[in-house]
Amino acid sequence: MTDQLLSTGDPARVVLEGVPWVGFYRGGPRCPEDVAFPSCLRASLEYLGEHIGCQHIAMHDVAWQCSCAYAYLLGTSCCAFRLSWRPGWHLDNVEIMTMSDDPAAPFRRAFESVGYAYEIIEDEEGRDNKAYFCQRIVESIRDKGRPVLAFGIIGPPECCLVTGYDEGGDVLIGWNFFQESPEFNAGVEFEPSGYFRKRDWFIGTDDSLIVIGDKQERPPLGAVYREALRWALQVVRTPVTWGDRHNGLAAYAAWAEQLTHDDEFPAGDDALLRERHSVHHNAVGEVAEGRWYGSLFLAQVAGQEPAMAEELLMAAACYAAEHDLMWQVWNLVGGIDNPEAYLKLAEPGMRRQIVPVILQARDRDAEAADHIERALAQAGKPPA
Repeated sequence: MTDQLLSTGDPARVVLEGVPWVGFYRGGPRCPEDVAFPSCLRASLEYLGEHIGCQHIAMHDVAWQCSCAYAYLLGTSCCAFRLSWRPGWHLDNVEIMTMSDDPAAPFRRAFESVGYAYEIIEDEEGRDNKAYFCQRIVESIRDKGRPVLAFGIIGPPECCLVTGYDEGGDVLIGWNFFQESPEFNAGVEFEPSGYFRKRDWFIGTDDSLIVIGDKQERPPLGAVYREALRWALQVVRTPVTWGDRHNGLAAYAAWAEQLTHDDEFPAGDDALLRERHSVHHNAVGEVAEGRWYGSLFLAQVAGQEPAMAEELLMAAACYAAEHDLMWQVWNLVGGIDNPEAYLKLAEPGMRRQIVPVILQARDRDAEAADHIERALAQAGKPPA
């Protein structure tokens, strides 16, 4: 690979040191950032010197530093407001590209909201894609000093950060949400900084990269906020995407109804019960984290848009209530970290306690959407 990409004298190893860590929550002062793409973009922007700021909040007896950039990106990409449920039990329900029929929408909207160009690079027939991917990674890191967002490399096809390369690109270096997961990290090594080192990386790449382009003029903040709110309403109120996915408000009912299928929870089949629980647990987490940050995003907008503030803060309260309802769901099965939660979920009586809580969350979501719609109708008017 080195001979193909690097000229004589070019370094075979380049690493961008100090790119902020991304990964699933593991304690500490930073709030959880479990949605990979906005977390990776937030870390990249911080490395490039784009600091939106931070604030501190107290929740669940922990004082957390909340990254406003993450809340902002969850809001502008609409990751904060999504929910998808394909009939059956599918781990890809949490895939952000299914919130609409346009899979690139969350990426495009997030980058536009921060004023950066970007390029999505995908496999092309007839091209040596491994060599081309490596070339673009080397150019971004060596020549531009910018991390690259990749999908996969280690574990599921979630977004990760490539922050360097070694051996001319045969080894990639960076942060991945699954780099410490034993079921996914066979053959993964680590840098002293904690960055992963991955050889044979193209095998695990999900056919795409996002290369961060040049900084460009950022749209006026008010326009960004209003467009994000309009897009959120469209996502929340679109009942079906991709032809077979219950979406937005409709996804709550589909999720709740799926839990009533007693025959899909056969006693004694631990592997299947764990899988069922994983899909359910991911949906709970998607709503809990998304709506919490959604409430923070709406508070950001309210602070800048006085005419919309009253309705937006009522919407934010609905989303905060949804977050608390999801913790109620977790607590019903013994807590978020209960290793036997999958057995509790297998109990028909337990699932019938969970169903009305999910439907309550749907009602709060619908109420929040109504408040956002009324807020948009007030945009540009002087506050009362």
